[in-house]
Amino acid sequence: MASSEPTSSPVPGQRRRAVGEETPEDREPPFLDLDLLEARARELLPPDVFDYYAGGAETETTMAEATPAWRSWRLRPRVLRGTADVDLSTELLGTPVRTPIGVAPWAYQGMAHPDGELATARGAAASGALMTVSTSATHTLEEVAAAADGPQWFQLYRLHSARHTDDLARRAGDAGYRALVLTVDLALLGRRRRDLRHDFALPAGLRMANHPPADAEPSLRDLATANWTFDDIARFGDLSGLPVVVKGVLRGDDAARCVAAGAAAVWVSTHGGRQVDPAVASAHALPEVVEAVGGDAEVYADGGVRSGSDVLTALALGASAVFLGRPVAWGLATGGAAGVGGVLDGLTEELAHTMALCGLPEVRSVPRDTVAPAGVIRRT
Repeated sequence: MASSEPTSSPVPGQRRRAVGEETPEDREPPFLDLDLLEARARELLPPDVFDYYAGGAETETTMAEATPAWRSWRLRPRVLRGTADVDLSTELLGTPVRTPIGVAPWAYQGMAHPDGELATARGAAASGALMTVSTSATHTLEEVAAAADGPQWFQLYRLHSARHTDDLARRAGDAGYRALVLTVDLALLGRRRRDLRHDFALPAGLRMANHPPADAEPSLRDLATANWTFDDIARFGDLSGLPVVVKGVLRGDDAARCVAAGAAAVWVSTHGGRQVDPAVASAHALPEVVEAVGGDAEVYADGGVRSGSDVLTALALGASAVFLGRPVAWGLATGGAAGVGGVLDGLTEELAHTMALCGLPEVRSVPRDTVAPAGVIRRT
């Protein structure tokens, strides 16, 4: 397992240096190096745990294409706009946040760091970012809610009985979560070859804290979200007393039906490339979903966001916010709460810098014509 708060690891975004060595960091502000962070996480984590976080489904085509899809758009900067200062604050379903970059739900965070979701919650709160807490957390939803004074949503899917799932929705409302996120792209578990190769299992000593006892419910492979329909959107809203976000939408027609059925927001997501493969990239699905929703609900996106320019592209295409999965996992594994905060702060700083260069004063109103298709990209 990863050690708690490693003292010898570099700050996220900074490389290790020799004593007395002068590096670019001595002359310029440090930047967020996510490749370095991932490499450090690979060193710290057991191979099966790293591959659980890093891997995708089938041929991993969806995962591989996620970041290049954001780079298939090009920024169109404005000049002479006096935008040295950029306002990154916004609201998500009425909740104020200091950054439009949030934490996506991801499972079993206790494998990355002993404090797991508690550390992620603290790091997100310190950065003024919204955290989405997974059903498959290693701490109960009540424990995570109490860990930090920051905005949180609870992500829900059905891995157990309908009665227990309904109870989770009610508990989320009672615990102070601001929204309920229905993950709807998990009708069956994606075929994740890395996990099959390792015969992956949750390490001893960790628990799926929001799940009932294993001997009391069907196994994790007996998924039942395929039984959900559009009618369940309003039903879960009534049970929890919370606005409902539908996560895992990649089509405009589905997005419109979700909103008509009562969704307050739609979340464009490929589940980190861990479900359908190959699937359309979030960066390519987002414009269609935004057009179909037509301003009747907020739209979010995740999948392959790795730079401030990726975030700005998503905002220009109509997203109100983006959410990070793997980068936060690498931050947690290498630095606990501070590592999570370092990732969120680093990308937020990149976003501010890019927006200033593009003559954009605030994230709440990024014009669509900020980006244009790049056309055919020659790859080497």
